[in-house]
Amino acid sequence: MGYVQKMRAVVKYVIVFPVTLVVFYFTSPSLKILIGMLPMEKCNLQNGNLLNLDNIVDARLKLMSRHDVLTCTTWKAPVIWEGMFDPDMYDQMHKQAGSSVALTVFAVGRYLEAYLMTFLNSSEYHFMLGLPVTYYVFTDMPEKIPDIKLAPQRSLKVFKIKRHSRWQDISMLRMKTISDVIESHIRHHCTHVFCFDVDQVFTGRFGTEALGDTVALLHAHFYHLPERLFTYDRNPKSKAYMETGDFYYHAAVFGGSWKSVKALTDACYQAIMEDKQNNVEALWHDESHLNKYLWLHKPSRVLSPEYCWDTSIGYRSDIRVTRLLWAPKHYDTLRI
Repeated sequence: MGYVQKMRAVVKYVIVFPVTLVVFYFTSPSLKILIGMLPMEKCNLQNGNLLNLDNIVDARLKLMSRHDVLTCTTWKAPVIWEGMFDPDMYDQMHKQAGSSVALTVFAVGRYLEAYLMTFLNSSEYHFMLGLPVTYYVFTDMPEKIPDIKLAPQRSLKVFKIKRHSRWQDISMLRMKTISDVIESHIRHHCTHVFCFDVDQVFTGRFGTEALGDTVALLHAHFYHLPERLFTYDRNPKSKAYMETGDFYYHAAVFGGSWKSVKALTDACYQAIMEDKQNNVEALWHDESHLNKYLWLHKPSRVLSPEYCWDTSIGYRSDIRVTRLLWAPKHYDTLRI
């Protein structure tokens, strides 16, 4: 085998091996249980005063109250878990600061009827209660948006978007759509933005403790795994290419101040378009680009998998509450 062929074989192995392991993981309940027993690294800070603070209340975070999980990052950002914070203190601080939140969600094709009503109804019970919230719903069928009874200080805006033939294109191009609506609407009305996938349901408090300048989410299926098994894009031709990283973040939930989310979405969209010009598509589409961006621009706040949990993983002792759950996936019928 010549040198070029050997290198191609090595590259193929590097790309395919982690993906193969992930496939095996998703189909093996016993492996999920064993992975849950792998210990996480521990925070080396004694108290919240030593963090790079997103706000003054973060100084009160009880970093040592959760000995079973990682409660801070190497760049001194908090990782938010149940038992670390006083929710009332965060609520009071953000009310006094006049914080307001835009929630963006895409409901295209069959996803609208399958998930949107449950998503919005559940958010009315659990998402940022006590703060002004505006839902920004992007859909190709505005006439089918369900009638949701909203609480005071909460409103819903609907934007019609073009439906693409491939779900991958919808997923990737949402970055430009979010950036555009931040510029045209959100920046004038809201201090913070959270971006969600629609196939989820809120089941517990998803509150002001989650607000920060740049907010990322630990992926429920990867937070116990070693970094070498993260499914980063390993193709050097892609702008999402990563040799190493800090965590594997889930694109189903991300957020921050409107300025930071606009910077993130602009950068991801630019990288996606450069890939398209080079006939390249990142392994996990916008999620791959999100991970690359958050490796280069560290998040100021990381949410634990409580904030987006998959019950198929089974019992984990470190998941004391669930705040947002993956809804049942029906890709065989929805992605047609």
